[in-house]
Amino acid sequence: MTVRTRIAPSPTGIAHIGTAYIGLLNFAFARANGGKFILRIEDTDRERYVPGAEKIIFDAMHWLGLDYDEGPDVGGPYAPYVQSKRLALYRQHAEELVEKGNAYYCFCSQARLTEMRERQTKEGKIPMYDGTCRKLKPAIAKEREKLEPHVIRLKVIREGKTQWDDAIRGTIAFENSSIDDQVLVKSDGYPTYHLAVVVDDHRMDISHVIRGEEWISSTPKHLMLYGAFGWKPPVFAHTPLLRNPDRSKLSKRRNPVSILWYQEQGYLPQALLNYLSLMGWAHPQELDKFSREDFIANFSLDKVKTTAPIFDLEKLRWLNGAYIREMDDSDLLTELSPFTPKGMTPTLARRVLPLVRERIRLLSEFNDQTEFFVTRPEVPKEEVLSQSKHTGAETKQKLQAFTGGLGKIKSEDFKAKRLEETGRSFVEKDWSPTRLFMTVRIAVTGKTATPPLFDTIEILGKKETLERLRDVQNQLR
Repeated sequence: MTVRTRIAPSPTGIAHIGTAYIGLLNFAFARANGGKFILRIEDTDRERYVPGAEKIIFDAMHWLGLDYDEGPDVGGPYAPYVQSKRLALYRQHAEELVEKGNAYYCFCSQARLTEMRERQTKEGKIPMYDGTCRKLKPAIAKEREKLEPHVIRLKVIREGKTQWDDAIRGTIAFENSSIDDQVLVKSDGYPTYHLAVVVDDHRMDISHVIRGEEWISSTPKHLMLYGAFGWKPPVFAHTPLLRNPDRSKLSKRRNPVSILWYQEQGYLPQALLNYLSLMGWAHPQELDKFSREDFIANFSLDKVKTTAPIFDLEKLRWLNGAYIREMDDSDLLTELSPFTPKGMTPTLARRVLPLVRERIRLLSEFNDQTEFFVTRPEVPKEEVLSQSKHTGAETKQKLQAFTGGLGKIKSEDFKAKRLEETGRSFVEKDWSPTRLFMTVRIAVTGKTATPPLFDTIEILGKKETLERLRDVQNQLR
């Protein structure tokens, strides 16, 4: 068997982190088995369709490095890879099922269906289609189909069970009596997910369908469709769903779920993939940090756990920070480029990088940590006095003395070690190092948390440092 896997997201305006998770598992399984990984766009739900959303999906997958072998923007032998461009194919296959007696036309109005479901619910029954149109003679139904609005429904086999050996969960079985006569083609001519996914997976030679557990209840319908067509079904593998720390389902109402949000916040794609690899799977050497290639080399479906994995942003930030700390300077500066403060030259960025590398967990934090190097902060005197714990006059006097001390240092000697030696000479009983240096820190950076003070002053330079100190002194009296 040639392994062929796929993901098939819907263009709803967001590239979901769950798509990245399922995409990674499909990508890894295909690569581990010398197969192909396919991207298909499932856009038959026109109410949820957002124009231009396909590009969001493409951009997200390319940023993550989940490079698919076939897809709408890269082509392939099974094109088109967008369902709305395959409508004639679905209709053809649905009509084939009608001709074979495995599907039928249904003319029931929406009002009748609603009344039927409400009645069944009141009677304590599972709402299901009652089979009214299933009883129509085929010849009569064919004549009505030409004139009346209709859908096409699957004629579900009522007796027995439908079961399969899930590659992750083992044997799963459903009583056929609990399966509804699923709509295959809607009244607008568009196929439902169930028909389109089966036709596309078969026509594209998909060997393994690796998807979330929310599709388990749909699998019996899909298996019936494979049987109705006389096709061999693929191997099914249903993964657990990503969960919040409180074990609720990961959703955009409660958490950031857009893949591109993580890019905008400054997560590294390799860190995000690494973290997603740990969702329901464990490295055989119990490693937390490993490469995509290492994951592929060790991945197999039987090692995926069915327990719902917890997606914890705090753990992801920690892992992202670990990647940042280990990156080569040049590579990291390239990644930091979109997050570099306006006006910061590449030379300055390279100088300040060693001061903040250990402090940041997201690339976006680089701007917050370093913006004061290029933008002189406005420092209210109240903030200075809250750090000095002295009166304005006393604080001004101390800063004047400190400024004078720094001013005596030659420009070529304006280095962190010399600066600290000079700064400590102004420490007194009522001006402890902590209090004095924090007062200077807030005066020159506008922040209470910065890289080491004297390394910072060295990079700011003599002229800029003295001007900032004097600006603050001028506010004090």
